[in-house]
Amino acid sequence: MQFLMSTSVLYFLCVLIWGSTWFAIEYQLEGVAHEYSSFYRFALAAILLWLYCLFKKLSLKFSLIQHLWLILLGSCMFSMNYILIYDAQEYLSSAMASVIFSAVLIVNIINSRIFFKTPITLRVAIGSLLGLVGMVLIFWDELSHFNLENTAVYGLVLAIMAVLMASVGNLVSVQTQKYDLPVIQMNAYGMAYGAIVSLIIGLIQGKPITYNLSLSYNISLVYLSLFGSVFAFGCYLTLLRRIGVHKASYAVVLFPAVALIISTLFEDFEWTWSVALGILFIAAGNTFVINRKDLRKTKPTVQ
Repeated sequence: MQFLMSTSVLYFLCVLIWGSTWFAIEYQLEGVAHEYSSFYRFALAAILLWLYCLFKKLSLKFSLIQHLWLILLGSCMFSMNYILIYDAQEYLSSAMASVIFSAVLIVNIINSRIFFKTPITLRVAIGSLLGLVGMVLIFWDELSHFNLENTAVYGLVLAIMAVLMASVGNLVSVQTQKYDLPVIQMNAYGMAYGAIVSLIIGLIQGKPITYNLSLSYNISLVYLSLFGSVFAFGCYLTLLRRIGVHKASYAVVLFPAVALIISTLFEDFEWTWSVALGILFIAAGNTFVINRKDLRKTKPTVQ
């Protein structure tokens, strides 16, 4: 795995893969506690990355302080974040969950301003607002039927907590840049630590360790591990370093559009005027947050 691809290709892969994982997660919700589904997903992903590192003879030696940062990264980005997402999708549709999770862009911008003093430019603010408005328009019918008296409220709270965890994970990843950790090895350790944290959380809660032998569970698990975790996170963390947390996080605003396409093909999603208008808003927001000048001035690096 060599990250020799251009920034635009990495960005496209993040959006495409993560947009499809919401559909795959639906097959992970039955028969296995969510903590253990998260454990299986990231344990498998970590094993694949470790095997690659050993095959390529990549150095896996890090200092104690670096390991502590990787434990924090794994706990937030590869464990609690996904446990909460899986929990939320028990009460929300995948489309609803993806819309709520897209708020991580705004949370990242606010947290970056608070912790890193990163300025919020007008272009980024306008693009973020347009993107979020577009997501609301795309799933307007679903959002308009949101009932505060049903269990969806619990799902909303869980999804917001997942957003907060994901944002912390993003900021930790940015913080690790000062150690110049290679993306592949960083993900190998981070996902391994995340898997261990998920396992511990499940055991502490006294949940029995089970496994679903169904074909749908295993196919979705492999897809989520290999593509949703190994490939997509490799691309995303590389983007964080190249173009910053603001622009990289905009992929999170775009992936619900991919979820929409998948829902159209496999779940008979009904297109409306609000959906079409939402796509236009997203495209407009994309021109503000990601422009050709930004993409051209970042050169590919080898990790």
